[in-house]
Amino acid sequence: MVPSMFLPAMVYEIGNGAVAPVIAITALDLGASTGTAGFLVALLGIGQLVGDIPAAALAGRLGDRRAMVLAGGVSMAAMLGCVLAPSLLMFGACLLALGMCNATFYLARQAYLSEVAPLGLRARALSMLGGSHRVGLFIGPFVGAAVISLTTLRAAYVVAVVTAALAALLLLVIPDIEPAGGGSGQRVGRPVRTQPSAAVGFAATLRSYRRLLATLGIAVLAIGATRAARQTVLPLWAVHIGLGPEATSIVFGIASAVDMALFYPAGKLMDSHGRLAVAVPSMVILGVAMAALPLTGEVIGLTVVAMVMSFGNGIGSGIVMTLGADVAPADNRLRFLSMWRLMSDTGNAIGPVIVSVVAGFWALAAGIVAVGGVGLLAAGALVAWAPRYSPFATRAMVRARRAAARAESS
Repeated sequence: MVPSMFLPAMVYEIGNGAVAPVIAITALDLGASTGTAGFLVALLGIGQLVGDIPAAALAGRLGDRRAMVLAGGVSMAAMLGCVLAPSLLMFGACLLALGMCNATFYLARQAYLSEVAPLGLRARALSMLGGSHRVGLFIGPFVGAAVISLTTLRAAYVVAVVTAALAALLLLVIPDIEPAGGGSGQRVGRPVRTQPSAAVGFAATLRSYRRLLATLGIAVLAIGATRAARQTVLPLWAVHIGLGPEATSIVFGIASAVDMALFYPAGKLMDSHGRLAVAVPSMVILGVAMAALPLTGEVIGLTVVAMVMSFGNGIGSGIVMTLGADVAPADNRLRFLSMWRLMSDTGNAIGPVIVSVVAGFWALAAGIVAVGGVGLLAAGALVAWAPRYSPFATRAMVRARRAAARAESS
């Protein structure tokens, strides 16, 4: 799975990591105000939200890997547009298109890996996919900074053009792998590769799984909100206590290293002890650490809390994708996972808004504590609802599934 799945994902994310720090600066260079620059940065997330549902239809028609190749190709065009964009309108359109490409790439790779990974390795496989994402986003800014120092600001987008092309090329030349040991959470054994039926549309799927999405889906939304807010509250609080950009960057780098180191152990723990063994501690640690952030007043305290936050986030690597793979129906996987990603991406969009709204009415510290509370609510929601839907939620359930698999094989 490393060459066929994880390597293209990491390469693709290096490009996204290279351009992330320069989007707002590019917008300002094109004449945007600070508020407009912030909106243009948000267009990436908006494009991903808009693209989540159409991505399922595209991947269903073309197949998972072909959809990823197409997303890589369109991403190249969008990044090239960012290089050449003479106006904010064209720049914004390219960012929106890039967000939609990301939605297609993310959904297709999750659906593909959910299908080909053996049931006993599913959490590890999806955690490694999440880890590939983190590693790429960590490497990208350094590659972008090196290229920018030698050329110009917009050369960061050229890096993304190259990485998108390389990811698409890897997907084209590396052969697909067959499902091994079960790709559906609803059965044990070798799954049949299926695509969403044209008759099972968005409305029909929503009706069929409305209760699941209104319960476990809300927990996933809360997870996304807490994780996304983490990326917002750290720099805001660093500025609040008077740290400069250099010190803030160092704190981010240390925290990111902690985050990246934990994705494989997290997946192994989920495979052996159930999803809740990781999901609940992840949200409790992240929520409590975030709520404690306003108690810090200098760089050492901020670094320690940031590391604890990253520990909580890191041990939860892949949990949203793993739960989605557990509960997705084998005969309508792509359509369902597109809705699952929509819930998670909605949370990603809402998290920073919670901080800003509460901070606007009260204070920044109150906004940070509020979103930390969302993390604790996510933990409670997971305890209440994950065992109802995921056949691997607890250690006892994992053992029961293994016993069933042994009985079936014998």
